[in-house]
Amino acid sequence: MVDELLVAAAAVGSAGVVYLAAAARVVKQYERGVLFRLGRVTGDVREPGLNLIIPFVDRLHRINMQIVTMPIPAQEGITRDNVTVRVDAVVYFRVVDAASALVKVEDYKFAVSQMAQTSLRSIIGKSDLDDLLSNREKLNQGLELMIDSPAVGWGIQVDRVEIKDVSLPDTMKRSMARQAEADRERRARIINADAELQASKKLAEAAQQMSDTPTALQLRLLQTVMAVAAEKNSTLVLPIPVELLHFLERGAQPPPAEPDHLPQPAPHTNGGPHPG
Repeated sequence: MVDELLVAAAAVGSAGVVYLAAAARVVKQYERGVLFRLGRVTGDVREPGLNLIIPFVDRLHRINMQIVTMPIPAQEGITRDNVTVRVDAVVYFRVVDAASALVKVEDYKFAVSQMAQTSLRSIIGKSDLDDLLSNREKLNQGLELMIDSPAVGWGIQVDRVEIKDVSLPDTMKRSMARQAEADRERRARIINADAELQASKKLAEAAQQMSDTPTALQLRLLQTVMAVAAEKNSTLVLPIPVELLHFLERGAQPPPAEPDHLPQPAPHTNGGPHPG
């Protein structure tokens, strides 16, 4: 009798262990569990930890709640200013409603991918080339809104969309390179012209100052002579100062001639008759 009880207890224990093993489900910290009982969603979403189900009746589906990083394949399109480009991007999204993501869409990752591709092609057609190259933040926000609007009904939240690269045709690259080079040359010429204008103004002021003070011109000449004389193996040719030429010219002129005799004073008359 005792042996029969022990055998029965062992059988019950074994059955309990088997049942517990079949009924136990572990949901990880980054997952949520959606319970289907006879094909229908039952109860709330199961939280992380150990969860028990009814074997052969219930089925627990685990949904990853982590942020998914999905690259969008490069899409080719024509911009609003008729330039053919290839643009690729990346979308960051996560599941916020596990039951909706499992029930309302067959494959939420594939659905988000297709929506992102169509939205990217739409953005390319509505944008100019300059916007794609320099105003990406605004385009990212518009692309995020286009993807997030239908994804909300699937229990998906789009966190961010980033345009990764914009590929241009080779002819367009060469044209942009020539345009950039011409623009740099234009700025260089403007800078050189401004420098010449400032230098000419300063030279005019210096010339005016030296013309008012001839000694300043001589001092400048002496400074130039000292700077040239400091160089080795140099031949120095000094111009004759203009002041020295004026001095020699004055010295070579003859003195004014003295008159032979002084002029006689005019006779004094008082208005009477002239003597015969």
